[in-house]
Amino acid sequence: MTASAHIITAVIGSGVLSLAWAIAQLGWIAGPMALMIFSFITGFTSSLLADCYRCSTTGRRNYTYMEVVKSNLGEMKCKLCGLAQYVNLVGTTIGYTITASLSMVAIKRSNCFHKEGHDAGCHTSNNMYMIIFAIAEIILSQIPNFHELSGLSILAAVMSFAYSSIGLGLAIAKITERGNHVTTSLTGVAIGVDVTSTEKIWSSLQAIGNIAFAYAYSIVLDTLRSSPPENKVMKRASFVGVSITTIFYMLCGTLGYAAFGDKAPGNFLTGFGFYEPFWLVDFANMCIVVHLVGAYQVFCQPIFTTVENWCCHKWPESGFVTKRHPITFPSCGVCYVNMFRVIWRTVYVILTAVIAMLFPFFNSVIGLLGAIAFWPLTVYFPVEMYISRAKIRKFSVTWMWLQVLSWTCFIVTLLAAAGSIQGLVKDLQTYKPFSSAS
Repeated sequence: MTASAHIITAVIGSGVLSLAWAIAQLGWIAGPMALMIFSFITGFTSSLLADCYRCSTTGRRNYTYMEVVKSNLGEMKCKLCGLAQYVNLVGTTIGYTITASLSMVAIKRSNCFHKEGHDAGCHTSNNMYMIIFAIAEIILSQIPNFHELSGLSILAAVMSFAYSSIGLGLAIAKITERGNHVTTSLTGVAIGVDVTSTEKIWSSLQAIGNIAFAYAYSIVLDTLRSSPPENKVMKRASFVGVSITTIFYMLCGTLGYAAFGDKAPGNFLTGFGFYEPFWLVDFANMCIVVHLVGAYQVFCQPIFTTVENWCCHKWPESGFVTKRHPITFPSCGVCYVNMFRVIWRTVYVILTAVIAMLFPFFNSVIGLLGAIAFWPLTVYFPVEMYISRAKIRKFSVTWMWLQVLSWTCFIVTLLAAAGSIQGLVKDLQTYKPFSSAS
């Protein structure tokens, strides 16, 4: 039960906000089908990963994803896995900065629409809110082991379920609203005057990337008791976690599409498909901000730790890198501060905020992150580790279909990445850096 809860907490996040838009691009047939296929693949490869939890020769536990890869595939594959993981972690912190700022902007615009009317412009720049988010993260980044606080996971779970459930409830209310006439179809957004066939293909590929991001499951590798066997427990937990997540995603995606039709916003809580009750929209967006403030730390702390450990190993005699200076705070007592840590973590947060200001495009960035992370971390490494561990003979039936699965996902990943990059290029053609307004 605990492992299932951790999986649900980790997987259900800001990715759910784009599912209505993704279903709108793909339609009633391909949209739900894509969700089910990604669900099946994620559940299957997570069961393969569970079997690789212990070292096959010594029986030693592996506590991180990279340790599992190193134990089963060797040092080189471990380095490639680390590269994929850290690119994913950096990209996710950038994506969270964008999403949090959009939600803060949405709160201000929601209050403006309530006062001035739904036809008012209420344009607001994202940049100030990205700076506010960055300042908060700079402060939190200096707190030792902040990401390990026991209440952080519980808070994240409550917040993610809160804003997702509010979005779901608002979608149901909009569907039942009198006079709400929307256009939906089996194939999604129709090709016509506003959308060319080429744009339809690109947006569909980008939508697949958004769905892949929603199933960002590879970061979860729970440490369980050895009795009963942890691989069996993890498989059951994975099945329960992924099943509940898929049901929730299916409801959010399909009901969101039914509520908004082909004009579903890219982020269904900040795209102003909902105006009233404005206080509930505000509360949902505040839940997103609170969730992402903590989630940012969960994703950036491994980056901080890796860089700091490497620098300490590289320059052990440097006082700037290794020395801690005592500073007395009136209410907290004595705290030890390392100047390298303060400067490095501050610079990292500033860099992610600047990149977010340069590319503040929710769906394109989310789609690209999903495409980059899905194949290597969710499919390739679990499949290759299982083949190596089970000593599956080359060109056997099992080996062949596992390779077909891996290569098919690789091609889909490339196409989704291409669609997201094209979306970024298109957005950049009409965007002036550091002057974004929603």
